[in-house]
Amino acid sequence: MLAHDIRLALRSILRTPWLSLLIVLAIAAGVGSATVLTALKHALAKDQLPGQSQNLFYVRLDNWGPGTAYPGSGPNPLPPQLAWRDVTGLRNSTIPTHQTGAFETGMTIYPAGGPSDRPFSERVRVCHRDFFEMFRLPFAFGSPWEKEFDQTAQQVAVLSAPLNDRLFGGGNSVGRSFRMQDREFRVVGVLQPWAPTVKYYDFLGDALELPDAAFIPMSLLIPMEIGSTGNGDGWGPPAAPGFENNLMAEFMFFQYWVELPTEESRDQYRAYLDAYVMEQKKAGRYPRPLNNKLSSMAELMVEWRVVPPQATAMQVVGLLFLAVCSLNLIGLLLGKFLACLPEVGIRRALGASRVRIFTQHIVECETVALIGGLLGIVTSIGGLAAINAWVSHQIARSGMFQLDLTVLSLAVCFALIAGLLAGVYPAWRVSSQPAAATLKR
Repeated sequence: MLAHDIRLALRSILRTPWLSLLIVLAIAAGVGSATVLTALKHALAKDQLPGQSQNLFYVRLDNWGPGTAYPGSGPNPLPPQLAWRDVTGLRNSTIPTHQTGAFETGMTIYPAGGPSDRPFSERVRVCHRDFFEMFRLPFAFGSPWEKEFDQTAQQVAVLSAPLNDRLFGGGNSVGRSFRMQDREFRVVGVLQPWAPTVKYYDFLGDALELPDAAFIPMSLLIPMEIGSTGNGDGWGPPAAPGFENNLMAEFMFFQYWVELPTEESRDQYRAYLDAYVMEQKKAGRYPRPLNNKLSSMAELMVEWRVVPPQATAMQVVGLLFLAVCSLNLIGLLLGKFLACLPEVGIRRALGASRVRIFTQHIVECETVALIGGLLGIVTSIGGLAAINAWVSHQIARSGMFQLDLTVLSLAVCFALIAGLLAGVYPAWRVSSQPAAATLKR
């Protein structure tokens, strides 16, 4: 029966080609705009680490000074990062499957190609080995450093693909050395070309910037006296001058992630955090009331507004434009259907029910909508290509926004909903006409 309705729909479309083309173009415009703006939001809001993100949790502790709360937003604001003493203390826990501290710094790299190669600065991530397994960083060559290097300072590094290309011309550079700051680093791993839409392991900086150029062990922090170039908070001066004294002060610039795959492990770790803070209170730290927070990656994205409100507003505008396009087609479809009332009357006289007449016209509306939707999808591909070109020019990111299976499915749904919005009333009007009245025409 559906195939018969589709054949009737195609005949009707071909019988009024110009009117059908106008309807198709209107739906294409609505679906195209809604699809483009939905793709923009989806690229930022989607699960950046499917199958793993639900196991990763970000740790925050209220280690702010006495008297006043941390000057953040929300009812119980917390410092977004931890102090060095807390990073070293929390790593004693055996509850997490993996855990890592991390922060961003800037370092000068000296190419070995020749005197014409000038030194350049790059963003470097200082972290523990578990970082690579937790965040599923894809390796092209080599692997992360050895576990013991988190304790014994070794000058090793994992390079991003762009930095490896710049230093060594691409290829397998594992075992080769390069100079960074005043030290020689040995390459232990090289990442595949990798540029997630959102830098999901660090939401505190620019979430749209490219991943860091290199990764080095946290054990080099004190020997190299590495400072943070990212965000940081603190209160109270250090006990004495010097880098290590600064680290022991309440200066917070370390991000801390743990992997907790089960609800039981999460409950155990929350209890561990409470016990840890209570012990620190006995040592004179943590003057404020107990206030710890364990946030999943999805919760953190919402809380820190990784998806800007403008993206949601733009998607709503796109959907409203689609609705306007659909509603404006009601009059055109109503006129087209009422013009065919004699044919409808003959079908009614031959035994077709009102439901069959209604269904046939809805199928026609959906057929036109799907044709318009396909054209809208093609249009959205061009629109996203233009946006990607503009983004590439602005922030040197390419291919950020794509039509993946989720957005493509939504685009088809948009088309079907548009056809339904435009066609329900005209189909009902033509199917509800008395058969005798339609035959008189």
